[in-house]
Amino acid sequence: MKINKAVITAASPEHRTLPIQSLIDHDGVERSVIEILLNEVQSAGIEDVCVIVHPGDAEAYQQAASGTSLKLHFIEQTERRGYGHALSLAADFTAGESFLHSVCDHLFISRDPDKSCARQLVESAKREGCAISAVQSTRETEIQHYGAVAGDLQRGSSAHPLYAIREVIEKPTPTIAEQKLIVPGLRSGRYLTFFGMHVLTPTVMTLLKHQTDSGADNIQLSPVLAELAKREQYGALLIQGDRHHVSLKYGLFRAQLALALAGQEREQILSDLLELVAHSRR
Repeated sequence: MKINKAVITAASPEHRTLPIQSLIDHDGVERSVIEILLNEVQSAGIEDVCVIVHPGDAEAYQQAASGTSLKLHFIEQTERRGYGHALSLAADFTAGESFLHSVCDHLFISRDPDKSCARQLVESAKREGCAISAVQSTRETEIQHYGAVAGDLQRGSSAHPLYAIREVIEKPTPTIAEQKLIVPGLRSGRYLTFFGMHVLTPTVMTLLKHQTDSGADNIQLSPVLAELAKREQYGALLIQGDRHHVSLKYGLFRAQLALALAGQEREQILSDLLELVAHSRR
């Protein structure tokens, strides 16, 4: 399997300004969220990226990503027909090839000193020769924010377990998760939820085309991934890393804190935090 391209969806009216916000990266350099995401993509050996944007946003994104050496393409989503529809607009760009897909409102910090989260995922997909979604173990109180999967342990080391997906549900309630998404081996009250990063095969674009051609108004990716699991091998890789959902309340703050704590100035940041907490209690 060759994975030479990536698609980032950033057209949602609710999230469109987040990727152009600036943060201090773990190396201490001020970068936009989209540039941090593009650096993550590039770490997996990908140089060709398509970004799906809201009409009129391409110039702002181009400027926010000016620090990257990647080859960038921008496509506008002119109709509000959902996340899946936005992804389908990159069908000509992917041109029948497998590709890396990332959402725009997550930042990723690897716990593997030698491999970024994107590299972990891409290497696993190449090794297995199939679609693979990155997942993370998530408390039941937080699963309503994410797509979630159920699967059976297939293979992999204890650090990088790979599951064969048998169920995909978008933003389940804890009750539904308890009924349908139990994964053997996970601690009670925890479930596998999407990390915000996938390697997808051309079948996904075919399935999305069926949805768009049907005239559906709110096309989502999770139902398509559920269908993918019925048609071909589809895995979930437990990533050694953490995602930071910047569109949640205090999301940008939490992402900035996580980046700072992952960098060379960790000790200074911890000292500043302790001082801030001490002062806040006076």
